[in-house]
Amino acid sequence: MREVDFLVIGSGIAGLTYALKTANRFPDRKVIVMTKATADETNTKYAQGGIAVVNDLENDSYEKHIEDTLIAGDGLCNTRVVEIVVKEGPERVNEIIEWGAQFDKEDDGDYKRGKEGGHSESRILHHKDVTGREMERALLDAVAAQKNIEFINHCFVIDIITQHHLGYLISKATPDVECYGVYVLNLETNRIEKILSKVTVLATGGNGQIYRTTTNPSIATGDGVAMTYRAKGRIENMEFIQFHPTALYEAGAKGQAFLITEAVRGDGGILRNKNGEAFMEKYDPRKDLAPRDIVARAIDSEMKKAGVEHVWLDCRHFPLEEFTEHFPNIYEKCLSIGIDITKHMIPVAPAAHYSCGGIKTDEWGRSSIRNLYACGECASTGLHGANRLASNSLLEAMVFSHRCYLDSAEKIGQLKSAPEIPDWNARGTSEPKEMILITQSLKELQQVMSDYVGIVRNDIRLQRAMRRLDLLWEETEQLYESSTVSPQLLELRNMITVGYLVVKGAGFRKESRGLHYNTDYPGYSDLVQNIVL
Repeated sequence: MREVDFLVIGSGIAGLTYALKTANRFPDRKVIVMTKATADETNTKYAQGGIAVVNDLENDSYEKHIEDTLIAGDGLCNTRVVEIVVKEGPERVNEIIEWGAQFDKEDDGDYKRGKEGGHSESRILHHKDVTGREMERALLDAVAAQKNIEFINHCFVIDIITQHHLGYLISKATPDVECYGVYVLNLETNRIEKILSKVTVLATGGNGQIYRTTTNPSIATGDGVAMTYRAKGRIENMEFIQFHPTALYEAGAKGQAFLITEAVRGDGGILRNKNGEAFMEKYDPRKDLAPRDIVARAIDSEMKKAGVEHVWLDCRHFPLEEFTEHFPNIYEKCLSIGIDITKHMIPVAPAAHYSCGGIKTDEWGRSSIRNLYACGECASTGLHGANRLASNSLLEAMVFSHRCYLDSAEKIGQLKSAPEIPDWNARGTSEPKEMILITQSLKELQQVMSDYVGIVRNDIRLQRAMRRLDLLWEETEQLYESSTVSPQLLELRNMITVGYLVVKGAGFRKESRGLHYNTDYPGYSDLVQNIVL
């Protein structure tokens, strides 16, 4: 057992920002950052496009960024939260620049600002086409200089510890459910340990791995959302899964897809169908720079009409020097599979990318469970509503990790140590005899979610998905009760829970709005607001 003041689960931009600020404020208190892989393997690392921020008030304004975000969110954004993120964002971006992050600049020293779908102005700061990796690097360097931050890698969090583990019956109606820390599987010792903490921050990232094709890394299995739901915390708007319109299509490839950032279309890339026609003007007057939900559905429609598995992104008209300067990673990747962007169009198709819902929080990042905070993609702060505006996610992560820090810093002096918590009980369990029981269930889950709960949905598909998920959940729970836990089993259990929450939310939403499009309810309803589970 270990006791600590601040426990951060996840080492992306949200978790590292929180840890760094907290360690600076409290040099005599211990901050633990825990990851199930290595510190740099996060969703942040794979964010290509950039970070949306208003830092050129001569040509842009907070009001424009707020309006763009509200339009993309399709009526479900929390206006107060949108104002907070947009107006506090510039200060947070200045901080990460002070910590060493480098964004591309013009010859005159001003920042290069890109334009992406849904934005009325050019306001995207970027570092080539690896912005997330650069921000992650700067944060890891800054964190390494803090003596009171300890990284624990290769530890898988099993469950959040609450009064439930003290023998109390807990439900969603129970007032004052408290978080005391977590049970973790130490992958290096293969032992289950408990880490108790006065403050626990979930920064566990997304859940793209519940789908067959995703831009997310293999670690994005929805662990924070699933653990919070099991602990009777509130989860919100899980039906809004953003499919990035342009992931690189590679025939026969499985798992993580290579992302072709939206900034390519922002710089003039044109989507074309099988016949070479620029088709986006048929779907939206903003053409290739329409918000992601519209572009993804348009591509899906063109693919289905033609019976093909991808469309084309035409960059042949780009000056090669400009393309390789802004998108060197994309250029090298395309070249590695025989695509010369000056001669060939890039095959692209939508892939699961970002979860707009998650752990319901207030404007200070507090979840419905006391002393448990959430920030980054695992949280539903109210910023994104029904659809995330491009490049708002990194900004949100920085603003809300700062707000989690401010709130928890004010409270830490009044928080007491956890009561006596029992050790993990693994009596009666044994090693699973066949791993295929886990791997096959994972394949079934990803197939069900991809086929029935994708870009376009209907009631019959959702009903089928729920029946199959019910069976997968029952089989997996039986395996969990009888087996020694493993990362594979824990991830499967979490992903089935997240899949259930996505389907449940989609079933409740009797309308089409933002990222949720149900052909049985093509219209928009003012009666359906945020769906909390």
